Formats: sequence, structure tokens, C-alpha cells
Amino acid sequence: MCLAAPSRITAIQEGGFLAEVESFGNKRTVGLTLVPEAKVGDYVLVHAGFAVQILDEEAALDSLKAWEEILAAAKGGA
Repeated sequence: MCLAAPSRITAIQEGGFLAEVESFGNKRTVGLTLVPEAKVGDYVLVHAGFAVQILDEEAALDSLKAWEEILAAAKGGA
């Protein structure tokens, strides 16, 4: 099972095969081979270093809000 928080594409490298994404203040480079139509500003789900799905913004923001609530609860329960 894979749990993934949405990441927002902040830049696409020349050639279009790699993108920089950001999630919760963390940035990393991921492959776009599986979603070549992705563009800067899109939210994507990332698995094993590849963006595997593009999410609509509303769904991505709802998911990020839920993740923030889970993380806050985990910190409060520690």
C-alpha cells in the first residue's frame, strides 16, 4: 500500500522529463515519464520518484488539509 501526499510542480527541467515538486516545504526532483502532460502549478501524486497521477487543485488541497490535520494530531499525541 502506498500513501502519498500531493506535491505541486514548481519547475520543469529542459526536455520535460524531470520536475521539481514541493510538498510541506520539502522539494525534490521527480520523473514525469508517466504524466508527460503535467505542467508547472499542477498537483501530482508521486511514487518511487515518479509523478504517477495529476490531481485537480480542489482534490489536492482537500488532501493536503487532511494530511496537515493528521500530522498535527500525531505531534500533539507524542
